[in-house]
Amino acid sequence: MVVALALVPVVGGVAALQAQPLPSPLSPAWSDPRAASTALEQARRLYAEGQREAAMKVVDAALQNSPRDAALRFTRAVMLADAGRTEDAMRGFIELTQEFPELPEPHNNLATLHAARGDLDQARAALETAVRALPSYALAWENLGDVHLRIAERAWARAASLDNASAAQAKLKFARELIERVSPAGARPATVNLPGKRP
Repeated sequence: MVVALALVPVVGGVAALQAQPLPSPLSPAWSDPRAASTALEQARRLYAEGQREAAMKVVDAALQNSPRDAALRFTRAVMLADAGRTEDAMRGFIELTQEFPELPEPHNNLATLHAARGDLDQARAALETAVRALPSYALAWENLGDVHLRIAERAWARAASLDNASAAQAKLKFARELIERVSPAGARPATVNLPGKRP
């Protein structure tokens, strides 16, 4: 099975990356499993060596031969997100969610980008779609909890601004302390490990 990256929204709005499985190379989302697998292996090696542009070129070349390959397209979108090309990455994840709605990872990664922008309601909707697609997807459940915490913080901040004597102040303080523990200031994305085979 191929492993792909999933962006994790860290509660402070910073994204981290974690490996998550993609479908079997025998699924209809793959055009030529051998060529895609070879390209992904090569891209992973180049990426690990810090040759990110070369890794992107390998993926782009492979996509010329296999334009519908979900793993290649997902990897490309992850690399775009890692390079700070958020709009391009979002476009890639959106296309994947439309063409392959059964894959939870693109929904999860799209949610991460929404959360990083502060679009918590869109992030929540994307994560809810991810867990409907794969109810055992622990990472999406964890991310959904993070987004719910940020939504609660937003609601308690609004309540506290309307009534300074309300219990919302204590809840807001607790939420912010929890957010700080989960995502301390200065948190950065984790190192990227591109898709590869696993047992």
